[in-house]
Amino acid sequence: MRIGMRLLLGYFLIVAIAAWFVLSIFVQEVKPGVRRATEGTLIDTATLLAEVGRDDLLAGDAQNGRLAHAFAQLHQRPFRANIGGIHKVRNEYHVYMTDPQGKVVFDSSGKALGEDYSRWNDVWLTLRGEYGARSTQSNPDDPQSTVMYVAAPITDQGKIIGVLSVGKPNSALAPVIHRSERRILWAGAALLGIALLIGLVVAWWINRSISALSRYADSVTHETPLPLPDPGSSELRKLAQALENMRIRLEGKNYIEHYVHALTHELKSPLAAIRGAAEILAEQPPPQVAARFVDNILLQNARMQSLVEKLLEQARLENRVEIVPVRVSIDALFTRVVDARSAILAAKKIALTREGQSLVVEGDEELLEQALGNLVDNAIAFTPEGGNIALAAAAVHKEVQLTVTDSGSGIPDYAMPRIFERFYSLPRENGLKSSGLGLAFVQEVARLHQGDIVLRNREEGGVTATLILHRPFT
Repeated sequence: MRIGMRLLLGYFLIVAIAAWFVLSIFVQEVKPGVRRATEGTLIDTATLLAEVGRDDLLAGDAQNGRLAHAFAQLHQRPFRANIGGIHKVRNEYHVYMTDPQGKVVFDSSGKALGEDYSRWNDVWLTLRGEYGARSTQSNPDDPQSTVMYVAAPITDQGKIIGVLSVGKPNSALAPVIHRSERRILWAGAALLGIALLIGLVVAWWINRSISALSRYADSVTHETPLPLPDPGSSELRKLAQALENMRIRLEGKNYIEHYVHALTHELKSPLAAIRGAAEILAEQPPPQVAARFVDNILLQNARMQSLVEKLLEQARLENRVEIVPVRVSIDALFTRVVDARSAILAAKKIALTREGQSLVVEGDEELLEQALGNLVDNAIAFTPEGGNIALAAAAVHKEVQLTVTDSGSGIPDYAMPRIFERFYSLPRENGLKSSGLGLAFVQEVARLHQGDIVLRNREEGGVTATLILHRPFT
């Protein structure tokens, strides 16, 4: 399982457990909280009505007193109220009043008149000077029919002369309780949804950052590693920088190992030739034979020196990060490249043409001359005597394309994927091989000019090499 998903599950589990505890406490407190609030309202109402009903009780005709008259008028006056979405259309209070013995002398419903309520907690406790309340089922077979009663004493000159009790069905509180519970549960679900969404975003960000670092780490083994990503976090940024430092160290180590291996491989042949010539010279052969082997030693020595110099030049070029561009005339560039090779072109009777040299490009003049010279050298080496080479320059959008086209044998299909490898070389028209560093050098020059080098075979024979420069030009 991915680390982002593990973090998401752990985070969401913590939030869910915390939300469950909080929601359960809230839900459990809704019903008793509403009932406590209702009980407080009932005691206030009972105390107020006890003051109203005192004169009726003292007059001895409570059933026809002011309190009875008020309830009679209340029952005849319908009303409508919308209390936060809960519709109330009738009075739900049940009020009764007893004498000092607990006998009911007034009942708002008219059902309990004359009954003895002295055994009910609300009446019995209140007559004793205590707080009296009870909750009783109006229908013994229906547990949902409970009614909550709260009583207040009726006093005269400091003496309890009766009890007034106010009742309200608990079922009237059910809509309030259900709505509160429903809203709490919806709020809890919304909280979990928001928490899940935040967790998903965080998990996605973590997975994206780690995936970017993983792709970067994997690309270290490629020839063109990805640029260092910015994870957006100080901790991940430190990890990215550590990977970058490791990549640089590994690349440096691999670079040295590769060059040492390549140099050793390339030096084997000339060293073996020099050793063989030296062994023959040690036997003191005839002068003409000795002269031939001395020339061979000098030739192999020159080959090794050229190889070392080109390796050093390639290493210096690959360590460069940027160039200082100057305006370079393509016409002058072509002229210098062609003039330096006029003798060999004449010797092989190769016709060379030039097109589009009036352009001006920004870049490193020396590097561009070396790169273009390498391409021309390759074209000359692979073009048979009496062949053709064409130099051309063209402005395409915001690029300058320098092309070298020859009429040689072309590049075999098997060699095309390896053509830019260091030390990889194909036999020239004369059967010899080069150092294999020329195209690698051109590729580095193209990189420094934010460009590219493309080689493709021509249908009519030969190769077209295109050096693409992405530097601004005029």
